[in-house]
Amino acid sequence: MNATKTDTPVRQTRYGLRTTVTLSYDAAVAAVRDALGREGFGVLTEIDVRATLKKKLDVDFQPYVILGACNPPLAHRALLAEPDIGLLLPCNVVVYAPPGGDTVVAALDPVEQLKLSGNAGLEPVAKEVRARLARVVDAVAGAGR
Repeated sequence: MNATKTDTPVRQTRYGLRTTVTLSYDAAVAAVRDALGREGFGVLTEIDVRATLKKKLDVDFQPYVILGACNPPLAHRALLAEPDIGLLLPCNVVVYAPPGGDTVVAALDPVEQLKLSGNAGLEPVAKEVRARLARVVDAVAGAGR
């Protein structure tokens, strides 16, 4: 599944990692799931934002999914360092298709996310999670292919 890059492979935003691809929305969601699996993540939650907004508010919205990803060994390390860190888990990855545009894939930056804890002991695990999520986003972008 090759995606033509329309952005840099992974662009750092204030609180996330982001790329845009020419993959269809469904193909991008499948590519994200595959890439997450290769990095040791499972998807614990899936929120179909479009369906939820239609059902609850009767509004039409672009295709948009929030995937709550978890890498159990890394989550375990974080929970040992800070038991309340579960409030900031799992790692969210979004895929959406703006009208008339390419598909966007973005992941919350765990380094920025875990700074909220004030626990410097979480920084190593946050950096490892960020590196893995960057590889996920990069893989979906088709970088290096």
